[in-house]
Amino acid sequence: MNFFKLPFLPKLALTVISIIGIGYLIKLGQSILAPFFLAFLMAMLFLPIATFLERKLRFPRSASTIVSVLMLLIILTGMIYFFSTQISSFSRDIPHLTKQFNTVFHDLQKWISRTFNVKIDEQFTYLDQGLNKILSSTGVILGFTFGIFSTSLGFLAFFILFFIFILNYRRILNNFIVNVFNEKHKASVQEVVSEVRIMTKRYIIGLCLQVIIVSVLTTIVLTILGVKYAILLGVLTGLLNVIPYIGICISLLISCFIAFATGTISTCVYVAIGYVIVHAIDGNIVLPFVVGSKVKINALFSFIGILLGEHLWGISGMFLCIPAIAIIKIIFERVDGLQPWGKLLGEDEKPNKKKKSYKISKNITLKEMD
Repeated sequence: MNFFKLPFLPKLALTVISIIGIGYLIKLGQSILAPFFLAFLMAMLFLPIATFLERKLRFPRSASTIVSVLMLLIILTGMIYFFSTQISSFSRDIPHLTKQFNTVFHDLQKWISRTFNVKIDEQFTYLDQGLNKILSSTGVILGFTFGIFSTSLGFLAFFILFFIFILNYRRILNNFIVNVFNEKHKASVQEVVSEVRIMTKRYIIGLCLQVIIVSVLTTIVLTILGVKYAILLGVLTGLLNVIPYIGICISLLISCFIAFATGTISTCVYVAIGYVIVHAIDGNIVLPFVVGSKVKINALFSFIGILLGEHLWGISGMFLCIPAIAIIKIIFERVDGLQPWGKLLGEDEKPNKKKKSYKISKNITLKEMD
């Protein structure tokens, strides 16, 4: 029975039931699926390195996998060390920051009282409540920004093990995906798998470059403005920028809070303007050039994906939802009958714009999986 030839109502019912069932299984398997998907993304990132070691340097597969794991552990250790030292330095300066913030806050209250004729007692009633919320949410954000990597030893252990298995047994996994379909579909399935893997690798590499570029730009802006902890805030902005729209707003609030506590209101305004400029550069230059419009997700489904990711997997789901939607979009665009869904997830294409071809040589992609 062909699913696509069914009447509309049975097709809709089966689709809704399948979505509900898949969503339930994803929620139920969070502790396994979250590290597995992250390991898959990292394996796609390290696949060219492993292939180079095996083909150019004649490393056995197990040795190339071990070298890739060691490189990954060095990167993770460096990032954890950086954040731990920066946050430790930040925690030591909290009393000084509190004193500065109280001084600036008191001056601001006097100005509001003179300008708008609002009593200071009323200001305390409203602003103290908001300040407590900001302080509590800032602590949560700083504590859980890198939680996907380090909140749980079990998560980290599963992540490393899955990373090893995916790299070491990638040929078996590729053959399973191809052979599970009928013989007449094997050629097209292999082409889809190869293109999905190449596009996914390009997307992940582009995403990492985007994080680096946004981190550098933000650090430069904050350094010029004289904001304390510019490097920490810059790297934090780059990582949170993986979450579209929401991430840049969260990092903006944190940076404005630090700028307000360590400087003046004008500095806070300049920081906001700087973030708007960085976001404009990222959205109009960095994102199309580095990540590419081929896997760009429109704002509506990015926002829906963030909400679903947070509901299903929490903080880790917010970070992993956009790569997951990008992979789903790539698959939809290459499967007959699902192309409209792939176009629905993407950006609106200009009618006169010449489309770029992403034809991939089968010989190259097949060698990479061997």
